[in-house]
Amino acid sequence: MKSNSIKLIVGFFVLIISTTAFAQDFQGKAYYFSKTSIDMSNFGGREMSPDMKKQIAERMKGMFEKVYVLTFNKEESSYKEEEVLEAPGQGGFRMMMGSFTGGAQYKNVKEQRLLQEQEFFGKQFLIKDSLPKLEWKLGSETKQIGKYMCFKATAVKKVDEFDFRSMRRRNNDENEDTKKANDSTEVKDPMDEVEVPKEIMVTAWYTPQIPINQGPGEYWGLPGLILEVNADRTTILCSKIVMNPSEKEAIKIPSKGKEVTKQEYNVIMEKKVKEMREMFRNRRGRGGDRIRH
Repeated sequence: MKSNSIKLIVGFFVLIISTTAFAQDFQGKAYYFSKTSIDMSNFGGREMSPDMKKQIAERMKGMFEKVYVLTFNKEESSYKEEEVLEAPGQGGFRMMMGSFTGGAQYKNVKEQRLLQEQEFFGKQFLIKDSLPKLEWKLGSETKQIGKYMCFKATAVKKVDEFDFRSMRRRNNDENEDTKKANDSTEVKDPMDEVEVPKEIMVTAWYTPQIPINQGPGEYWGLPGLILEVNADRTTILCSKIVMNPSEKEAIKIPSKGKEVTKQEYNVIMEKKVKEMREMFRNRRGRGGDRIRH
């Protein structure tokens, strides 16, 4: 108990000192490595060969391991993926999976505003919404990330139904019908085998030494820059911070694309996914893609 009290007192003084040091106008850049683990062991059932699972897993690994840059000041931030060269054979897969990943994102914590560019099947959208809020529970546990002392915070987050970072195989009890289905030679709709949980637990580590309530992606709202996030199967970890760079970068507000809310965009995605699944079933129904032994 005494140890926790000491940590909180130390954190309080760090916050006061840091706030004074950041009294003037400033800008910073934080580099984050994001990784999402995907379990492909049971995906696809007997219809998908081990080699095919391995190939898909490798391509998905490239999609779910990325480096992002957060450019921030006291009120605004821009969060975008660092550009990388495509690996051979990744172009088509990235184009398909890109429908479920975001473009440049802008957060304004003073105005409680979020904007995000999103390309979906060749169409450009601009998602405009209010900042999503998490009910953070501040803890006294600390750890060092680089040269920054960080405090732990936790929250329960509602998961977007199209957030494939949290997708997992359905845990259905295997009855006789399921066994028969697994023995079928017809390739099934892969989406029938996965689900996305409604809620996940989020653990964040923030530092009062950089007293702004910004963070990577949609995460914000803590009394210090968030340096690490653990959300279900996704880990986002800050690897480098540059404070007050010699050449400041303008934090641009996204403006390209058709303006929609997050809810409107999800409706568009849902409609398109249903169309694709229907096309998949019709193709399978014609028997043209059955596996031959």
